[in-house]
Amino acid sequence: MHATYLGANGWLLEFGSLRVLVDPWLTGTLEFPPGPWFFQGTLSRPQPVPEALDLLLLSQGLPDHAHPASLALLPRDLPVLASPTAAARARQLGFSQVEALAPGQCWQGGAAGELCIRATAGAPVPQVENGYLIVHPGGRLYLEPHGYLPADLPAQPLDAVITPVVDLGLPVAGAFVRGRQVLPQLLERFSPRTVLASTTGGEVRYDGLLSRLLWQRGTAAEAAAALQGADCTLIDPEPGRRYALA
Repeated sequence: MHATYLGANGWLLEFGSLRVLVDPWLTGTLEFPPGPWFFQGTLSRPQPVPEALDLLLLSQGLPDHAHPASLALLPRDLPVLASPTAAARARQLGFSQVEALAPGQCWQGGAAGELCIRATAGAPVPQVENGYLIVHPGGRLYLEPHGYLPADLPAQPLDAVITPVVDLGLPVAGAFVRGRQVLPQLLERFSPRTVLASTTGGEVRYDGLLSRLLWQRGTAAEAAAALQGADCTLIDPEPGRRYALA
């Protein structure tokens, strides 16, 4: 099992020969309504579109997960597995093989059905979106981009967890990314060998009113220090670098 970070929420996951693209933001700006004056993200450099993909996996329908300009670069016959809101976005963009997964539902694929993906309850933004538990003979991995861990997901040993490790929030609204809060729970529940910090990384510049109101608690360095003595490695990944996880 290997993982290549693409910045922000984006990953290329490899389970043997199976290649799964997750929440890609590869090119163009990222904007939230009502426009760039409110929030805009800019990549310092675009990421190349990964080749020979087998599956597109989308956790949320928001543009930082289902980024229209990036999805437009992908072949429309690429199979898509997504939260219901992200599935609707993919269909609007013309993808022809789209399957929506609600929390608790499972999907099996690959040449011999060896890849199993279970959708889990993720962040309420405002509707509940998805996290994913991914199981393959080559490795076992859990990912959720906002730091939400459902109580009904059973404890089990995993090779890796992809999660934010900091909290992000807004005045009055509070934290909407809860990585710092959830990290101890993830370690206790899954005993992962590797934690990959996600969501807030990559070479991205943020502008607009919303970005000036955001607050952050915690850092990747603090999270790594908290893991000292544990049988677990925290990686603050570099965009474009491929990491062996199992």
